[in-house]
Amino acid sequence: MMTATTDNTQAAATAETPAPARRNEKVGNVVSTKMQKTIVVEVEMRKAHPKYKRIVKSNKKFYAHDEQNSARVGDVVRIRESRPLSKLKRWALEEIVRRSSLTQIEDAAPKAV
Repeated sequence: MMTATTDNTQAAATAETPAPARRNEKVGNVVSTKMQKTIVVEVEMRKAHPKYKRIVKSNKKFYAHDEQNSARVGDVVRIRESRPLSKLKRWALEEIVRRSSLTQIEDAAPKAV
């Protein structure tokens, strides 16, 4: 009888707090912010060549959803896998890891028209 009640307590505890779904995350540079609420993030992947064991770099671009349009070109961002939002958009902006120093200079200097 004691084991049955402890099993029920453990089952209730796991039912209340389901494990969050583990989503894939990537870190890359923002290369374009020309679309509304969308950024293009380029992720550099480094992988050893199967035969020659030399490190080979390859780049891949991902379209990510940026709700507040907060990311700028040159920023290092973390993106997380999400449900399909459009034909190409399957990622969402998680956080801005590092701001680009280039955008800070542009903000400080007013544009002369």
